[in-house]
Amino acid sequence: MEASEQEKTTNRHTGQIDMLHGPLFKKILIFALPLAASSILQQLFNSVDVAVVGRFASSQALAAVGSNSSVISLMINLFVGISVGANAVIANYIGQQEKDKIKNAVHTVLVVALISGIFLLFLGLMIARPILEAMSTPEDIIDLAVLYLRIYFLGMPFFMVYNFGSAILRSIGDTKRPLYCLIIAGVVNAGLNLLLVIVFHMSVAGVAIATVISNVVSAGIILRILTHEKEPIRIYFRKLSIKKEILKRVLKIGVPAGVQSMVFSLANVFIQAEVNSFGSDAVAGSAAALNFEYFTYFLISAFSQATVTFTSQNYGAMRLDRCKKIFQINLFTGMLFCGLLSLTFVLGKDLFIRFYTADEAVVQYAAFRMMHVLLFEFLTGTYEISGAAMRGLGYSMTPAVITILGSCVFRLVWVYTVCQYYTSFEALMNVYPVSWIITGTAALIAYFTIRKKVYRATMAAAYNKT
Repeated sequence: MEASEQEKTTNRHTGQIDMLHGPLFKKILIFALPLAASSILQQLFNSVDVAVVGRFASSQALAAVGSNSSVISLMINLFVGISVGANAVIANYIGQQEKDKIKNAVHTVLVVALISGIFLLFLGLMIARPILEAMSTPEDIIDLAVLYLRIYFLGMPFFMVYNFGSAILRSIGDTKRPLYCLIIAGVVNAGLNLLLVIVFHMSVAGVAIATVISNVVSAGIILRILTHEKEPIRIYFRKLSIKKEILKRVLKIGVPAGVQSMVFSLANVFIQAEVNSFGSDAVAGSAAALNFEYFTYFLISAFSQATVTFTSQNYGAMRLDRCKKIFQINLFTGMLFCGLLSLTFVLGKDLFIRFYTADEAVVQYAAFRMMHVLLFEFLTGTYEISGAAMRGLGYSMTPAVITILGSCVFRLVWVYTVCQYYTSFEALMNVYPVSWIITGTAALIAYFTIRKKVYRATMAAAYNKT
């Protein structure tokens, strides 16, 4: 049944996207592009930190801030994965038009956000130095790196509230208002960075404090939106509680996704430790280049989120043909956009790298990483979007296992075999494209196999009812 004109008008005014009716391509773009911009802007919090300390403090400060990215990802990705589960579950309830379950889900999700944020705050304070020491962080930057990490994690409760709150809005197709939150927070972050580093000479402490304050701002705005939103996703603080059956569904999808990202980050921690062995110039150069990888990857991530949300809603409504189209559109468009942006950065690498550093040795390492890793970033779409489609169909463990084995375990094996024989920066960087090809191939095979199985079961069930 087609949506009524009144419903369509309401959707336009609330930012909601009708994912169950009409052409898909334009709606996917409307969903994915603001989400990509939001993720890129969120990464700019860290990138501005890197750029400001690299240009106005020292290369050691640049390395201290940049070397923390893999540690931060390792510690937060489990909970960011759980927010993916929240998005999928709420979207599925929307497809089924289960309003009471939607209400219970949004309140459960916000409680989970608060608990996870507080947990990460204390975890970050406790293990900052031990984990950086275990990674063989160079002596000339470790004190600065520990300081940055400890201050950064003071903002974790706010970071989690923003991310889970954004997941709630994404479930109805609203990716624009989270973007507006981050635009405001990003301006605050950039302004405070310049003030605290250039005027007050606070180096890494200044950029960390700026990031925490910007997280407070983005969380405050997202809570303001959710507490004034229309039913059924409106938040009432007095109704905050955890519904076990909903939490179980969220964790069933979210935990495998989070564990996948966490183990993925763990492998990158070992790679970062190997990068550290080449000295602080290599650490700084790798950190600068990594920012461009994040920017391009976020395009893949945005279309991956679109795949989860659109698939969850349409599968909940038993619109199976649309699920196939959703996968095709997101895979092609995500990889195309990612490839084009990567190529742009690589062609202009001399200009872009100098936003972060003027040190020629650092520039050389950054350019090398861009040529060997960034140029092939589009390959991540093969496993990310396939995995997202499987999660939309209710299969979260399969893509997690494939990614853990194909990327994480493989990378560890590479570090302790190939890199021990070929002790070069080039050999280390080549692990990325090789692992993407292996993981992507396996994920695509798994997706088509699961899709065939699910669709047959669904059609059989529908036939038996008639």
